[in-house]
Amino acid sequence: MLDLSRVLAGPLCGMMLGDLGADVIKVERPGSGDESRGWGPPFTADGQSAYYLCANRNKLDIALDLNLAADRSVLEDLVAGADVVLENFPTRASSNRLVDVDALLNRHRRLIWLTITGFGAESMRPGYDIVVQAECGWMSITGEPAGEPMKVGVALADVIAGKDAALSIVSALWRRDRSPADLPRDKRRIFISLADSAVAALVNVAQNVLVSNSDATRYGNAHPNLVPYQAFRASDGYMVIAVGNDSQWLRCCEALEVTALGGDPTFATNAGRLARRDVIVSAIARRVAQLPVAVWMEKLAVVNVPCGRVRTVREALSDGQHSAVTGIAPAIPGTVRLPPPQLDEHGLLIRQLGWGAFATLPGPKV
Repeated sequence: MLDLSRVLAGPLCGMMLGDLGADVIKVERPGSGDESRGWGPPFTADGQSAYYLCANRNKLDIALDLNLAADRSVLEDLVAGADVVLENFPTRASSNRLVDVDALLNRHRRLIWLTITGFGAESMRPGYDIVVQAECGWMSITGEPAGEPMKVGVALADVIAGKDAALSIVSALWRRDRSPADLPRDKRRIFISLADSAVAALVNVAQNVLVSNSDATRYGNAHPNLVPYQAFRASDGYMVIAVGNDSQWLRCCEALEVTALGGDPTFATNAGRLARRDVIVSAIARRVAQLPVAVWMEKLAVVNVPCGRVRTVREALSDGQHSAVTGIAPAIPGTVRLPPPQLDEHGLLIRQLGWGAFATLPGPKV
């Protein structure tokens, strides 16, 4: 796979496929490279930004100036040996200026070419995550009910688009390799937009609007369709209690020792609880505030009611085999083989050997 992308959505897609075993060559601009290389601090001792490191392991790296004929020739040789090309050039026009995508697809009949955009194939708009979160409804439903619109704390539109891109590539390769004839070009030319991925990720919130014809609102840490399903403050910190069905509700009332709530037929169904959200939430909040999180966690675990402590990112990372160099351990069944490369780290090797550069690597690097 040839990864011409920058920042997060595209590089994350390339890294996921690299985790799954794909040979991935990252192509960057000479001099500055992927702009996320400068998105810090924090930086490692050798100058790598944490942002860049999070999405670029398991890749070799070459710097090419696509305004130069010689470097475009190197790129075309790499395309000839690739199954997939991934890019997120600012606009389709700039993509066509730098490389003739149509000609390459016509020349290489098994090539898959995926482009990630902000707002669609024909849009000229740049698509940074926060802009997409604003325009696709996310900020209007995130934050406290009486508060200002709020973005999600992770660049989640980028992350979801990257995962959508990876799934689309795997699907296209599967269709290509099962087809007795060459896939039509429109099946090999794929566009993923952050905006489309973000709207699709609204899932139940969007469906609520479509069914009710009423707009979605902010619920803070609560849930629009379930009660109780939110954060509560215990005597020593915050926790969440997530009741997903009526039997869990009764067990939750038993564990919290709020028998009046559990015995009230008005609250026996989720619809009834939703109608009296304020009554239930205030009663549970008063009760939870009386004891520490650990006590409630134990009581709720005994009756199998979903719950959890609100932890910091550092606390969450303590559970896994994560690395300050190679990032979060793969969530998919993949492996970490190569650390994120320095700019043009493998440039000479790739220019000499092309895709054969992978055969020269002396086994796992990490």
